[in-house]
Amino acid sequence: MDDSSSEDIPPHSRLSAGCTLCFEGAKLVLFVTGLCQRSCWYCPLSGQRKNKDVIFANEHAITSPDEMIAVAHKMSALGTGITGGEPFAVIDRLVTYVTALKDEFGPSHQIHLYSGIAPSRDHLMQIRGLVDEVRLHPPHEDWPSIRGSAFHESVLNARELGFDIGVEVPSLPGIEAFLEIIDDLDFLNINELEWGESNASEMRGRGFELRGDVSNAVQGGREAVAPILFHPKVHWCSSDFKDRVQLRMRLKRIAANTAREFDEITPDGTVVYGVCECDGDQSPVPGDLDQDLYARFDDRIEMAWWALESLVEVMPGKKYVIERYPDNGLIVEVTPL
Repeated sequence: MDDSSSEDIPPHSRLSAGCTLCFEGAKLVLFVTGLCQRSCWYCPLSGQRKNKDVIFANEHAITSPDEMIAVAHKMSALGTGITGGEPFAVIDRLVTYVTALKDEFGPSHQIHLYSGIAPSRDHLMQIRGLVDEVRLHPPHEDWPSIRGSAFHESVLNARELGFDIGVEVPSLPGIEAFLEIIDDLDFLNINELEWGESNASEMRGRGFELRGDVSNAVQGGREAVAPILFHPKVHWCSSDFKDRVQLRMRLKRIAANTAREFDEITPDGTVVYGVCECDGDQSPVPGDLDQDLYARFDDRIEMAWWALESLVEVMPGKKYVIERYPDNGLIVEVTPL
């Protein structure tokens, strides 16, 4: 892909089907719960989600499978990544939601699931035929004894039951322990360790530092896992790649399906439009302005930013340009006119 670099995708890297969808921005991210029985010190979840029984489809809080399906359609999702918290903590909900995805999009809709526990054979049987790929997150303290552990048993059970099975862990020292079981894995994904609001104090206490002023990545993450980056089953996923490529590609897919006629889609997948705060029902709009270039609301008129810029002396009220994530998402910047 044009948006990647050799640092993002080592030439020997084995991409799972789920990772391929990430690279294309074609994966719906379903956060099925924030509940988790583990308390990993490096967990980056925000306070909005951590240890809370909430559900999100991409950035949208949802309460039903139908709402999830609507979000998936808005981005033309080709697959879904199930995450948390711990998805197996709400296994009935998990089964309901993945069944809805398969019913709506068919068997080709690739579903991969992240789990921080060692799922039992019974757990795996309940999602067999619904989830295609399982990614296990053994906690850091379990790495030295991974061979013969409950996680290793889960790996063997998953392979026998027909899942694609891998391990996905952050870039911490001791990663070479996974070479003990790598022959039993389809892939080993290593995520660059990231600093977040919920793990900041733990990071400081352990002497970690940020890699740069504009990155959440922790200094030395790649160096910590260098001993096994050579392996053909290993894939390194950098923090920069997630910010620079993965999110942008997903936003561009959403914007292509949801942007209005007058929204300008940026190269980063955000949308830009103008806002005039006024009586949206009554305030006049120049008669020669195409109706496709604006929309009325009770308290404002939204329109093409360049059109509003040309009318700044004519239209009443406060005026500004907004850049935001598509589908009424996060506001990135507000520029007064």
